[in-house]
Parts: sequence; C-alpha cells; structure tokens
Amino acid sequence: MTGETLDLSPLEPIFAEFQAEKGALIPVLQRAQEIYGYLPKEVLQRISERMKVPLSQVYGVVTFYAQFYLTRRGKHIIRQCDGTACHVRGAAKIIRAIEQELGIKAGETTPDYRVTYEVVYCLGSCGLAPTAMVDNEVVGHLVPEKMIEIVRNLH
Repeated sequence: MTGETLDLSPLEPIFAEFQAEKGALIPVLQRAQEIYGYLPKEVLQRISERMKVPLSQVYGVVTFYAQFYLTRRGKHIIRQCDGTACHVRGAAKIIRAIEQELGIKAGETTPDYRVTYEVVYCLGSCGLAPTAMVDNEVVGHLVPEKMIEIVRNLH
C-alpha cells in the first residue's frame, strides 16, 4: 500500500460497536486486521486516537500477541509444521524446497504478496506428519514434491 492513502473509514463501524466497552482493544485490533489483512501504522494511530489508548500501549498489545501482524501478508498463508513428528519425517527437506521454490525464507512473504510462508511447531495433526496448513486446510503425508505442487497450484 506504499504511496496510497489508506481508507480508514471501514474502522468506524468497529468503533461504534465497541464504544461502550472498556478494554475492547483486542477485539478492535482483531476486526481491523480482518479488514486490512495486517495492522498498518495508520490503522494503529486511528485506533489509539479513537479509543483514547496511548499508541505505545496499542503497539505493546500488537507486538505481544502472535495473532497480530505489522507487515502485509500474502494472499495465501502456508504454515509448515516442524514439530517433532514432522521433523523426524522430513519437514526440514520440505522447508528447504519451498524456500527455494518461492525464493524467500520461512517467515517471509513473496514480493508479489502471493504467499506468506511460516514454520510452526505443532498443527495437532501428528498422525499425518509431515503436515502443513495451507489457507486453513491441513494437508498431510507431505514430501517436498507434493508440497511444491500445492504451492504452484495456488492462484
């Protein structure tokens, strides 16, 4: 969104909904992130102003909780498990293959914002190891070639 003016008007219904609730910062941040996909600086500033919460406190909450993102994320989110069961069944090979395929490291987003690739340490699907979550869908029994095919089919 570089060079663009960010439309902050979608935040207004959220402020109206939570205006009577004390301590509603987290649900307001969650709803704002649903709208924008992450929490740009301008959004955090508006939330701070409208909720009369110091900007430093807003940033403190956003940086404390892993569910909030300060940078733009990809259209597709891939979470590759590298927990014990997945690791011993070859997750590291999958991670290397996908990093090479996408041209990014785990934890990064492709320059075209098509894919954000993350490594997590448990998806709760150990029986399907190695597993990944692709856009909220668990895929299992992965090998590098299968995961590359999944990535290539994301549009």
